[in-house]
Amino acid sequence: MTAPACDVLVVGLGPAGAAAAAVAAARGLSVIAVDKKRTIGVPVQCAEFIPLPLARHARAAGVLAQRVDAMRSFLPSGVCATAPFQGLMIDRAAFDRALAESAARAGAALRLDSRLVALDVARGRATVRSRAGAVMTIAFRVLIAADGPLSMVARALKLSALETVDTRQYSVRLSRRHGETDVWLSDTYPGGYAWLFPKGDAANLGVGADKRCAADLKAPLDTLHAQLVREGRVGREILSRTGGPIPVGGMREQLVAGNVVFAGDAAGLTHPITGAGIAAAVVSGERAGEAAQALIARGDTAALRDYEEDIRDQFAESSERALARRRELSRAWNARRARDDAVQRRGWIAFPEYFGRSQTDIGAHGVRAQIARTAPA
Repeated sequence: MTAPACDVLVVGLGPAGAAAAAVAAARGLSVIAVDKKRTIGVPVQCAEFIPLPLARHARAAGVLAQRVDAMRSFLPSGVCATAPFQGLMIDRAAFDRALAESAARAGAALRLDSRLVALDVARGRATVRSRAGAVMTIAFRVLIAADGPLSMVARALKLSALETVDTRQYSVRLSRRHGETDVWLSDTYPGGYAWLFPKGDAANLGVGADKRCAADLKAPLDTLHAQLVREGRVGREILSRTGGPIPVGGMREQLVAGNVVFAGDAAGLTHPITGAGIAAAVVSGERAGEAAQALIARGDTAALRDYEEDIRDQFAESSERALARRRELSRAWNARRARDDAVQRRGWIAFPEYFGRSQTDIGAHGVRAQIARTAPA
């Protein structure tokens, strides 16, 4: 079956893809957006935190879970450092659905349960197959690849795979309300960290680590869960389980390949230290939709190149600093130095050392501003 031609084909309906589809459709382009999931946003593979600038996207019913005001970082010595840290905990599935519904209201055609199986960029043709086996060929003028860290679009174009860490997360009951995000920095989680992010009466408890150094994430997560149960902070019952890869190698060498534009995790826009990616996904998705409209409706042949320059201007400095810190930390993984508080402080965004400054140099307001731009997602 051959579908009508569209101006923009969006692959992936996470925050980046839905934001791109919404902007492109609202600006008068014909948009088809496909996603391999049966239900948008499910399963959730995210700690579900967003920074305050994304609060406008948390207004839909069922999205907002609670506000967060501080981050507590636990160092190997047991010292706990608290930093100002404001943001929102959300229901990520509801967040994604709200964005997708905005795209649909703007006129985008959403096709779920449909996986990209072939791509001919030169001819502007993509083939998708539904879970039931129906095959459809879609003609497009611009393709926005927002299909995550294991992007099928990138594989079809034979682009390099993104470096990732693995994550594993439980949802557990909180024994009491909690207004901070908790992070554990330890050689137990080489290449990553552990977290407890509150969501009202429950919380997301997870770990992330480089699979080359820590193949088994279940054991350290179970150990942390048991510790928090003993401390009376969380319940024993595991309400749900999830996990998945997060890109940590920085941006792709190319964010644009011909008439293909990469956004969100597929572009490698997640923060290499914290794994934060929702804000960058929405920003890049909206900008990708704008670039597609500028090219197609206004004939601006530089629009896609300008998109890449704009995204690099916004995210390259933060990403490159994080990559430098990640390289430093990699020399300590699975070694005694990883138990040194000073090493972990330099490698984590809550501390002024991460930014190459002392507390006196950067000040509390500066630390707060830097954390807001790089906070875990």
